[in-house]
Amino acid sequence: MDQREQIRRAYFIEGKSIRQIARERHHDRHTVRKALHDAGPPRYTLRERRPRPILGPFLAVIDHWLGEDQQRPPKQRHTARRIYDRLVVAEYGFRGGESMVRQYVREHRPNRPQVFIPLEHDPSEAQVDWGRAQVIMAGRQTSVRLFCFRLCHRCRPRSGRRRASLRSWLYRQAETRPISPFSDSLQARGCLRRT
Repeated sequence: MDQREQIRRAYFIEGKSIRQIARERHHDRHTVRKALHDAGPPRYTLRERRPRPILGPFLAVIDHWLGEDQQRPPKQRHTARRIYDRLVVAEYGFRGGESMVRQYVREHRPNRPQVFIPLEHDPSEAQVDWGRAQVIMAGRQTSVRLFCFRLCHRCRPRSGRRRASLRSWLYRQAETRPISPFSDSLQARGCLRRT
């Protein structure tokens, strides 16, 4: 059994004190407290970077190439494969593996920030979809056709003032545009009201 589990068992199940567990298990009290606070498996933390005896002499060259790539267009930048080829064949006589170069380039290439473009919709834009669904009508399961209509402008968070302005904009549009037979039938059914 793992020593952490033994410490936790002794404290929580057997009811022993931290001092008694430290004495019996030959651990420091701080170590016992750490084991009590962290129930997860022990994690390895690297204290200092591992030496790179093969890649080490070439790191300055790779960093220089990656720095130059920031001024170049994206299609003309070095890939990890191209850096490896330049180190091995063309210029420097590198004897290491390609995976070393790939890992170093992956860790040290500057990351581009993610860009998010907020969606802006006019109040007149909408998303429309057709579909079928199984529903129970009058106790019988039947297939019906669906018409889904959603105003994109309604997806944005807004205040009551904007809601009123949207409603007035829709009414103004209905007054200035010719009414289609479809909207006439909606108006007759009470779905669309004009002021």
